[in-house]
Amino acid sequence: MTILNFVTQDELDSLDEDPRMAFMGLVNYAQRSLSNQIAKFDPENEHDWRQREEIQQRFMNVIVASGKRFEVEPFVSTDIPKHADYRTSDYKQFESDLDHFVTQLVLDNSIRAKKTSVEILPNSKDKIRSYVHGLRKCVENSSITEQKKQKLLDKLEQFEKELEKRRTNILAVTILSFEILAIPGATWASIDMTHKLITNITQEFAEAKSLEDQTRQIGPNVPPKVLSPPRRPAKQPEPTNELDDEIPF
Repeated sequence: MTILNFVTQDELDSLDEDPRMAFMGLVNYAQRSLSNQIAKFDPENEHDWRQREEIQQRFMNVIVASGKRFEVEPFVSTDIPKHADYRTSDYKQFESDLDHFVTQLVLDNSIRAKKTSVEILPNSKDKIRSYVHGLRKCVENSSITEQKKQKLLDKLEQFEKELEKRRTNILAVTILSFEILAIPGATWASIDMTHKLITNITQEFAEAKSLEDQTRQIGPNVPPKVLSPPRRPAKQPEPTNELDDEIPF
């Protein structure tokens, strides 16, 4: 059984470029697949129980191997039990530890998302929607091919969906601008109007982000913190200098 028994190729292709985010996404996909696979087994049946354990051990192998490839500690330094030494308690502990680490990754992502997104106030959203409506008219009236026209209309629709979220990813504005500005000027019915609408959208986002940064005082981007272990390392017994009662000589 390979990683593709837990994660599809499409899911792998959709993973984030950030290693920690990619690892978190892979764990999410794999856990969902694992739950679906073991749900069909009867825990009261010995054969089914053995099959269940086999799949759980392979899940552990996939997660640890992925953590090593993405260079996410502590998985880089984690060893999975040998097949002959595997016990049910190994998976239970692994599952608990994995939840502990993924929780930290989720919280890290929440903090990062706030730095790369902005909350758009209702009045600004209304203005942006009107600008998007104007861009849609510009696309429909342009002389570009029907295929490119539909592609741009789809991009505008995706942007509007992003705008409906509580916080809008700033990257969405950048992508939309690149898509529009990449079209040759001669194909637009009014190149000036098209560029003005894109500029207006960008300006609304820039002003919202500037105001938010001033009021919320979001800290600068810093490297993500190292994931902390779920338990403190066990203290080693201090060496003793006491001599044995019996001295052999």
